[in-house]
Amino acid sequence: MSIQPPIEQPLTVAQALIAAVRRAARHNTDTESAPHCILWTDRDQQWQSVIPQLQGDMPELLVLGGYDPERRSGPAIWLRCAIARVLDEVYLSSDATPVLYLPGVGRQDLRAVESCPQFLKPLAELQYRGVTWSQVNGKDWTVTAFLKSDQGGLGLDVPRDDDTKRAMLLALDSLVDEDVALLRGKRLDATYFNTLLAGGDPTRDLLQWLNDAEVFSGERDKQQWAAFREVCRAQFAFDPNDGPIAGAAKLADRNGPWALVWQRYSESAHRYPHIPAQIRRSKAPDFGLFSDAVDVGGWPQWNDSRESTLRHQLTALADTPAHQARERIHKLNKEHAARRELVWAELGESPLACALKPLSTLAEVTSNSLAAGGIAEIKAAYTTFGWKADDAVLAALAYLRAQQDLDAVTAAIRAMYLPWCEDSARHLQTIAAQQSPPPGGVRSESPPHYIRHDQCVLFVDGLRFDTGKRLAARLEGIGLTIEEVPTWAALPSVTATGKAAVTPVADKIAGEAGSTDFEPSVAATGTALSGYQLKKLLKDAGWQCLRGDELGRGEGQAWCEFGDIDHEGHSRGWKLAQHLDTLLSEVQVRVEELLAAGWEEVRVVTDHGWLLLPGGLPKIELPRALAESKWGRCAAMKEGARTQERLFPWYWNPHQEFALADGISCYKHGEDYAHGGLSLQECLTLHLVVKGTAAGATAHMEIADVTWRGLRCNVALEQEGVEATADLRERAGDPESSIVTAPRVLKDNGTCSLVVEDEGLQGKAAILVLLDGTGHLIQQREVRIGGDS
Repeated sequence: MSIQPPIEQPLTVAQALIAAVRRAARHNTDTESAPHCILWTDRDQQWQSVIPQLQGDMPELLVLGGYDPERRSGPAIWLRCAIARVLDEVYLSSDATPVLYLPGVGRQDLRAVESCPQFLKPLAELQYRGVTWSQVNGKDWTVTAFLKSDQGGLGLDVPRDDDTKRAMLLALDSLVDEDVALLRGKRLDATYFNTLLAGGDPTRDLLQWLNDAEVFSGERDKQQWAAFREVCRAQFAFDPNDGPIAGAAKLADRNGPWALVWQRYSESAHRYPHIPAQIRRSKAPDFGLFSDAVDVGGWPQWNDSRESTLRHQLTALADTPAHQARERIHKLNKEHAARRELVWAELGESPLACALKPLSTLAEVTSNSLAAGGIAEIKAAYTTFGWKADDAVLAALAYLRAQQDLDAVTAAIRAMYLPWCEDSARHLQTIAAQQSPPPGGVRSESPPHYIRHDQCVLFVDGLRFDTGKRLAARLEGIGLTIEEVPTWAALPSVTATGKAAVTPVADKIAGEAGSTDFEPSVAATGTALSGYQLKKLLKDAGWQCLRGDELGRGEGQAWCEFGDIDHEGHSRGWKLAQHLDTLLSEVQVRVEELLAAGWEEVRVVTDHGWLLLPGGLPKIELPRALAESKWGRCAAMKEGARTQERLFPWYWNPHQEFALADGISCYKHGEDYAHGGLSLQECLTLHLVVKGTAAGATAHMEIADVTWRGLRCNVALEQEGVEATADLRERAGDPESSIVTAPRVLKDNGTCSLVVEDEGLQGKAAILVLLDGTGHLIQQREVRIGGDS
C-alpha cells in the first residue's frame, strides 16, 4: 500500500465517510482473521441518496435491494454470491473487503436471527463472520451522528433540532462534496444547510440526474424539481423533462454550454458510473463522417468501435515476422495515442489503446538484439536498456481484463518478445558454457562482500531485475538514497539454491553430492538447510532474525524476509502483472518501516528472476527416464544418462551437474511463468542498498515523552519548531491502520495530542509514528494504548 498524504490535505465528507466505513475492517492479523465483509445498516435510509455517488469511489460497495447489477444492487442471496466472487457481473478486488449497504435495516434486525425477516435471513450469519460499521455505543451511524461525533465521526458542530436534521438530509448530496477542513469551526444548522441546498451546483446536479434520473427526481419535491428544470433551461438550454437519454446525447456532443458539463464529468467520471450506459442508449452520429477523438471522443460507442478494430489488428500479428510486427505497433500507437487522453481510458474502457504505449516500448527495445558480445557486454546491454522490454510486457498485461483483449495483446507480445528472448537466452547459454565458472559463480568460502555493521538485509523472493527497478523508482520517489547492484543469481535459478547464496552466512553453506532438489546443506554438519537451520546459522553469527512485522533494535545486523513475488507468479501466471505494483508497494512500506526504526541501511536482496510469457513458454521434451527430478527449466540428470541438454555445475557443488532447458523453453507444458534456467530474465537480478536522507530538524528528531490520559496520547519531542505530523497506527507504514480520530500536526513547542477512537483497543500495542510534510515516516516508537510507552 502506498503512503498517503497527511490528513491536513483536502478531504471531502464523502472521502472521510468512505475511509470510516473501510476502517471497520481493521483487525489484528496476529490474532484475528480478516472480516468477510462490512455490514452498513441504515434503518432510516438516511444515507441512501448518496450511495450511488459513493460507489464511484468505492467499487466494493454493494446495496441490498432490487436486482440491478449495473447499480451493484440485488437481493440478499445475490449479495452472498457477489461477496463470494462467483458472479461474472460483479468484479470485486481480492484486496478489498466488501461493504453491504442495507437500507431500511437496523442492526437489531440482524441480531434477532430467529425473528429476522425472510428477505434478510441469507445475510444474518454475516454478522458473525463480518463486522458492522457502527458507533462506539453499537448504534447505527446516522448522518447527524457521523457529522457530530468525535469518536469515529468528523467532530463538527451540528445541532440536533428537527429543522436542522430535515435541512441536512435534503442537502446531503451537496454536503458530501464539501471540504471537511472548511466545515470545522462553523455551526452547521438549518440555515447553513438550506443555504447550501439553495446555492447548489447546477452542473453537478445535472450530472447526478444524468447518472440516475429516477433516484435524483425521487429525492426532490415539486418545488425543487421545478427549480432544477428552470436552472437547466436557463444554463444548459435543456429541459430535463425531455429525459436523461436526450441529455446524455447532448453531453456526448459537448457543444455550447455542455462543453463545461463534459469537462466537469471528465474530471470526476468515477462518481457517475451510469453515465456511459446512458450515452450508449442515445443514437450516436455516423462516425464515418468524423476523423478523430476531437470530434466524437465523447461517445463511448466510437471508442468501443476503435477498440474492436484495434483488437483485430493486434490479433493479426500472431503470424507476422518480428520486424514487421514492431513497425505495425509503432503505427498503431500513433493512431490510438489520443484515446489514452479520453475519459474512457480512465474508466478502463480503452485497455488496448493503453496497452499500446508499453507495447511500443517493447517494439523499440526488442529491435536491439542482446545476442552479441561476451558476458560483460550482455550484462551491460541488459542493465542499460534490455530490462525495459520485460517491464513493458508486464505494463501491457496490467491493463487487461477480458480474454479477447488478452488474446490480442498476447499475439503482439509473442511476435516481438519471444524471438528476442530466445536469441538472448541461447547466446548467453553458449557463452556461459564456454566460461568457468558460469555467471553466478561457485560457492565461496568467504563471507559475502556486502556485510557491514548497522545493516538490515531484506530478502524478497523473485524480485526480477525490472521489478527491482520499479521498487528503486518508488523508493527514490519518496526521497531515499538508492544504490543499484546488478547481481548474477546462483545456478540453477531456483529459490532452494539462490536464497542461500545471498544470505550473510553463505560461506557456512555447501552442497552434498547427489542432491536432486538443488537444496544445499550446513557445511559443518551436512544437515539439510531447512528454514530452522538457516535461522540458527544466522543467530550463531550474531544476526537478528526478524519475523513478520518485527523491526528489531535498529542497530547491529538483522535478516528478514518479506514479500513473495515468486509464489504469486506461480499461482497467478500472467495475472501477476496486475498485482505486481501492490506487492512492490508492500515491500516499499516494509523498507520505510525498517529505516524509520533506526536501521542505517536496508539491503534488498533476491534469489532469482523469472520468465513470463502469456500464451505459455515453448515446450521442450526431456524423457522422464533420464532425469532424477525435473523442474520447469532445470533437471537433475540420472548418473550416466546421455542427453543433448547442456549441463552446468551446481553453485553449491561444482562436481554435480544439472541440465538447463534450451533458450526459454520449459520442460512443462502451458507454463506462463517459470524459472530455474539460464536467461537474463532469470539470472541477472538487482540488489538495492537503501538509505534514508532525512535532513535538518527531522534528522535529529527525538521523542522525549509519551503519556496517556485515558485514550488520549500526549506526545512531546526533544526539539521545538519541528514540522511533522503524529499518528498512532497498527502498522507503521500503513496509513489505513490509523486508530486515532485524526493525525495531528505538532505544535511549535513540539507537542500534540492524539485521541484513540475505539475503547476496545485499551491495553493493546500500537506504533506512534512521526511523518514529514509528504506523509513519509521519520520516526516511530512502540506504545501500549492507555498505558506507558
